[in-house]
Amino acid sequence: MEIYGESWPVLATTFGLFLLVGFLAQLIDGAVGMAYGVISSSVLLAFGVPPAQVSATIHAAECFTTGASGASHLVHRNVDWKLFWRLAPAGVVGGVLGAYLLTGFDPTFIKAVVVAYLGVLGLFMLTRAMRGPREEPPHLKYVVPVGVVGGFLDASG
Repeated sequence: MEIYGESWPVLATTFGLFLLVGFLAQLIDGAVGMAYGVISSSVLLAFGVPPAQVSATIHAAECFTTGASGASHLVHRNVDWKLFWRLAPAGVVGGVLGAYLLTGFDPTFIKAVVVAYLGVLGLFMLTRAMRGPREEPPHLKYVVPVGVVGGFLDASG
């Protein structure tokens, strides 16, 4: 049987890969509270999945996982609404620009940029985890630029 030009065993293998990667990445994310996107992106790119498909797959899955996490924070009244309303619009703008960039460039170039970005992000996460929590609160004057850059990098990687 063929679906979209692919045979059933190829589709089953691809689905199995996505399922396994998603399960393991979410297991780690659930344990440490971060890194689902970094792990999933890195592994799927290593298996040769095109960057645009990696981004779409991860963001589709994150709609549910991040939605559940957001609902939990909402129920426990753990949301800084002032920060949220400054960060969300900027993140959306950056996300739209990042998604547009991802589809407009050569996949080989984007893959190299995304791999470099994921490596830097992974090192940043490790360094930050070893350093411990910050003592001083974050400065709100940097929220909008951080939101745009964060949304852009998230959508493109």
